[in-house]
Amino acid sequence: MIESVAKIPNVTDLPVPRDDASVWYGKEMTSRDEWLYELTPDEVVEIEDAMRPLAEAKTDIAKMTQADFPLPNLSSKLNRMSADILNGRGFTLLRGLPVERWSIRESATAYFGIGCHLGNARSQNGKGHVLGHVRDLGRDAENDPTARIYQTRERQTYHTDSCDIVALLCLKTAQSGGLSALVSSMTIYKEMHERRPDLLPYLFESMGTDRRGEIPEGEKPWHEIPVYNWHEGYLSAIYARRYIESARRFSALPALSPIQIEALDLFDFLAEDSNINMQMEFQPGDIQWVHNHTMLHDRTSYVDWPEVDRKRHLLRLWLAAPKARPLPQVYTQRYGKVDIGDRGGIIVPGEILNAPLEPV
Repeated sequence: MIESVAKIPNVTDLPVPRDDASVWYGKEMTSRDEWLYELTPDEVVEIEDAMRPLAEAKTDIAKMTQADFPLPNLSSKLNRMSADILNGRGFTLLRGLPVERWSIRESATAYFGIGCHLGNARSQNGKGHVLGHVRDLGRDAENDPTARIYQTRERQTYHTDSCDIVALLCLKTAQSGGLSALVSSMTIYKEMHERRPDLLPYLFESMGTDRRGEIPEGEKPWHEIPVYNWHEGYLSAIYARRYIESARRFSALPALSPIQIEALDLFDFLAEDSNINMQMEFQPGDIQWVHNHTMLHDRTSYVDWPEVDRKRHLLRLWLAAPKARPLPQVYTQRYGKVDIGDRGGIIVPGEILNAPLEPV
């Protein structure tokens, strides 16, 4: 059995593709609706009852815990969602938060409180933000090595985030575009195993991925976690092609070899296959939850509204789930540590966790 692969495994040693709910095809998945969970009026009232006193007291959102946000009736639905995310298809959509009539503080408090029931919030950047804002800030991701794609209107391309679960709450949608796209990295593995198993070993080899200027103390400006990792019976993926390529700006990293490029190109080709991936259009009040270890997510480019108060705006959480899978030690380069329930995020010297209510 391959354990925390440090060198290229032989083709005969590759993990057998999974045959469970984590392997799915978008063309068929879009015709189903079991991944959609809708809030009932009573559940919305329960959320508001938990949120209202906290919002009125201007409670520090970054310090909230599950105990601060009791949801005795909704908790069973959230537990089913968590199982679907971590041990099933890898994603769900919770619909029905009345964000149109809530203030930004109320929306953020309710969202963070719900998130506390699925995991512990982690910092999403070097500023210690545990509540992220996905909004166009006019950054130039092509020429600015510290810019992040979510700060632009560009397409993101398929990638994972540095946590167990990433969640997005839609506050406002774009004038056009900005669709969410999902694909199973387990399905990509299965297809590569069937089509070109000779390329898969190179995805168990480190290629170096750019940290984009957010460097933990004592670490390099890049991490060296392979795309695929096999550990304690779990196949997990971590991927950001754009940052694998931008890491070549560091002279200490070698250029990608032709065979590595071929492996990455096939990975991307499969992710882009409309029979394999799926797209969904958010509505205000939707929360999408995605398991980073078995899924990749993307966003199409978009045209925004000219009015500032109408611009596309999502809130984001990175969560460390208490019922998550074990991860190999190599993930400490990006996750800081691999302790279940207390791992992931971006930790840099001097960081203080905070939850800004506006994009900064």
